[in-house]
Amino acid sequence: MGDRHPFRTIAGVGARTSPVGREDVERAATVISGRVRRTPLLSCRTLGPDTYLKAELLQRTGSFKPRGVLAKLASLTAEERGRGVIAISAGNHAQAVAWASAEEGLDALVVMWRGASEAKLAATRGYGAAVDLEASDPGEAFERLAVLLRETSRTLVHPFDDPLTIAGQGTVGLEILEDLPDAETIVVPIGGGGLIAGIATAVAGRAAVVGVEPELSTAMHSALAAGEPVPVTPTSIADGLNAPHAGGLALDIVRERVDDVVLVSEEEIADAFRFLYERAKLACEPAGAAAVAAVLAAKAGSGRTVCVVSGGNVARQTAAGILAGP
Repeated sequence: MGDRHPFRTIAGVGARTSPVGREDVERAATVISGRVRRTPLLSCRTLGPDTYLKAELLQRTGSFKPRGVLAKLASLTAEERGRGVIAISAGNHAQAVAWASAEEGLDALVVMWRGASEAKLAATRGYGAAVDLEASDPGEAFERLAVLLRETSRTLVHPFDDPLTIAGQGTVGLEILEDLPDAETIVVPIGGGGLIAGIATAVAGRAAVVGVEPELSTAMHSALAAGEPVPVTPTSIADGLNAPHAGGLALDIVRERVDDVVLVSEEEIADAFRFLYERAKLACEPAGAAAVAAVLAAKAGSGRTVCVVSGGNVARQTAAGILAGP
């Protein structure tokens, strides 16, 4: 990639805007009400006497992503709807955009990359979206996205760095506080940062928020260290967290409202994956196990702790390989 910065190749994406407020999250909750599942908050005493799992893997399409997508699509004008939408994703956002666009009667094009999860690719196509696979990796995919945006005039449904998307993802935090008003710590996996930015906004002043990244996928850690989004080359088994950079708006919110961001190893993710499968009976994907990995490794969790478990789209071969491990 040389000196090219995939984050800056898309005009307008990553430009600093005023932070998303709790009122925006509450507005998003109204907009998407009845269209997403209210996922359960499950107690998990094996993990800790005051530890809970927000089972967002049971959401439509298997992750939290439809919340933000629906919030974004609701903002489109008639002209924008007619031109269709475009997105970029390794899989979970792709599926959410494909599903939500079908629900809305919109034409959707999703930029993925060669080597992306075959299961997620098949599901995206199954929901009716067209898929572009010209890129060989996430960084190239963002460059391909920039080209297609110019050529097609479609509206971008960004996976993690749009105020409306962030507000929609924040509805996860609203539900946690409604179900557990005295929650003290919420542990959230980080890819590009949209989910943690939304949750931190929703629960600001009510609970501490700790983010979790794989050691092999450090978009937010690297951005915090550099003071701005920087390109990374993510290679974690938790492919749902393999963002090639953090979002600029998400970074601003994380700096302001998130208490800590910790790293977990591939082995710790695998241990948590097995724990959730065997003890909590949750068939998550590796990305969905990241928050629990941090708690099991004593890197996060204090007082009444909630781990966000999202998503649930894992290839059988991947699941079998992890479960067969030590």
